[in-house]
Amino acid sequence: QVQLVESGGGLVQPGGSLRLSCVASGFTLEHYAAGWLRQVPGKEREGISCIPSTDGSTYYHDSVKGRFTISRDNAKNTVYLQMNDLKPDDTAVYYCAAGVLCGDSDTMKRFGSWGQGTQVTVSS
Repeated sequence: QVQLVESGGGLVQPGGSLRLSCVASGFTLEHYAAGWLRQVPGKEREGISCIPSTDGSTYYHDSVKGRFTISRDNAKNTVYLQMNDLKPDDTAVYYCAAGVLCGDSDTMKRFGSWGQGTQVTVSS
């Protein structure tokens, strides 16, 4: 059974950091592009970062460039999102997803495998 399970969300103050983890099971995540998307109630889901399976460019949405870093540990079948200097506008449910190619935010929305999401709340 193909499954992606996110963890690491929570409540953090502005300027703080969180690291999200996404563990894949039922398939080898290394063979796929892996990304993170987020959604706020009433708004469309947006792709914020993606790491390719092999060579290629890592994607970051302009709103998170310089603050978020995506990485993967193939031995653990896991992808991470290190989030620094968090802002209230980063508050959202964060989803992990896997697909063929990173592309951009719109491409990521069409990924075939999704996790259940983890809530990130940035508030003082």
